[in-house]
Amino acid sequence: MAFLSDIEIAQQAKMKPITEVASQLGVGEEDLEHYGKYKAKVSYDLWDKVKDREDGKLILVTAITPTAAGEGKTTTSVGLAQALAKLDKKTSLALREPSLGPVFGVKGGAAGGGYSQVVPMEDINIHFTGDLHAITAAHNLLAAMLDNSIHQGNELNIDPRRIALKRVMDMNDRALRDIVIGLGGKPNGVPRQDGFDITVASEVMAILCLSTSISDLKSRLAKIIVAYDYEGKPVTAGDLKAHGAMAMLLKDALKPNMVQTLEHVPAFVHGGPFANIAHGCNSVMATRYGLKLADYFVTEAGFAADLGAEKFLDIKCRMANLKPNAVVIVATVRALKVHGGVAKENLGEVNMEALAAGIPNLEKHIENMKSFGLPVVVAINAFPTDTPEELKLVEEKCAALGAPVALSEIWAKGGDGGIDLAKKVIEACDQPNDFHYLYDEKLSPKEKIETIATKIYGANGVAFTAQAQKDLKAIHDLGLDDLLICMAKTQSSISDDPAKKGRPTDFEVTVREIRISAGAGFLVAITGSIMTMPGLPKKPSAVAIDVDEHGKISGLF
Repeated sequence: MAFLSDIEIAQQAKMKPITEVASQLGVGEEDLEHYGKYKAKVSYDLWDKVKDREDGKLILVTAITPTAAGEGKTTTSVGLAQALAKLDKKTSLALREPSLGPVFGVKGGAAGGGYSQVVPMEDINIHFTGDLHAITAAHNLLAAMLDNSIHQGNELNIDPRRIALKRVMDMNDRALRDIVIGLGGKPNGVPRQDGFDITVASEVMAILCLSTSISDLKSRLAKIIVAYDYEGKPVTAGDLKAHGAMAMLLKDALKPNMVQTLEHVPAFVHGGPFANIAHGCNSVMATRYGLKLADYFVTEAGFAADLGAEKFLDIKCRMANLKPNAVVIVATVRALKVHGGVAKENLGEVNMEALAAGIPNLEKHIENMKSFGLPVVVAINAFPTDTPEELKLVEEKCAALGAPVALSEIWAKGGDGGIDLAKKVIEACDQPNDFHYLYDEKLSPKEKIETIATKIYGANGVAFTAQAQKDLKAIHDLGLDDLLICMAKTQSSISDDPAKKGRPTDFEVTVREIRISAGAGFLVAITGSIMTMPGLPKKPSAVAIDVDEHGKISGLF
């Protein structure tokens, strides 16, 4: 039997007009701004109509530590929403927007897979409604105004040796990590060392995702620290008077985007910070709309629970005053065997010893989510090679931790393949929970970082490099100790060493620098060799992507 690719399934889908999809949530034509027949932004005016409604149930979907075998977190999010809808629950979904970097680099989008996708898939994975381009433009406008201020007399007394802002682009390009700008003489500005981050690592992206209105957006943008003057005082976007123009570029990007799943469940796809180098959650605006418009609202956080889920719970929930009702952790038998030491080409073979060795990774993520006081459901994304013996072992280990397990077949069957999962999630949502944050924001940044590293990662402690210690002192001197913590860490391990699979023990996390994201409201603690501008692999996904004379795309997943 020949299986269709994700793009082939998406291209055969019969989509409904977005007005019909939105009407399921009671959203009328007057509150939609159309981007073609199947995409729309939700207007600001809708919030005044729904803000006093009671919130629906908030379900967070996360996963075990990613492997080359795949886990299917986004696919599970979509499939779960479709299954809830099949149980006659008024449901909505929110995902992050894809970055072009991984689309053309390491194969992977953000639209789900199989028969649990959001559509139009090609649009979502490429330019969509232009949000990431607007973020790129707003960020680079700020960078240009910074260099122009230095060139035009430097009234703000900016020290060119202490520029804190890089430029950004939404593509993987390692050659731009470290560059020199301003060459060619006086007309071309002041020569200095610069570089690029990927757009999803921009503080502007984080700010867009955490803002609740244009006024909130402008206030946050104004706080971005772009440089320091010769006296060591911070220079902000507000000092450059750039925040108004930046907000203007972002005024439409701030509005949540609405699309649909293959089974026509309303889905918000909005905002896209990576979870390994940023906070990894879709926008507060999309989440608020989803909670007010639906009885069950499903959302995801990037990468595994040690990254995306921790940041969702400690950063996004704290800032937006959200209280989750349940957490779903996605795993596969194949991925657990990778954590147990099995090579990818041997994953189809039964190996109970390796599975038992890999399950502690899942157990650690369950323990972590329960430490926030939340009920947990484990979704085992089914593969044909899974055996009853393997599935039973996973179920027994999870049961010992009080986490029910559901076998999910949503990739192959859509919502019908997630009915058992949906029922168990509904049961979890009905349980009382004691949701609380991991750390008190009044702790010092050092203490907050150590709390995350020891309690979530299981580290023995944290080593701070000389640069990181210098950064901590500067943060204290600026009176910014109360900011939250956003850990920039490899997604390939619970530790900061990507080679350590399973549940690492007896290790230390190394923090090499700490960047201030004052507008976003957090400090970015950079660990290990994490890069904020990825590079392309030896064989980029781009080499397989094409388009024909009729505009039909091929090779895109």
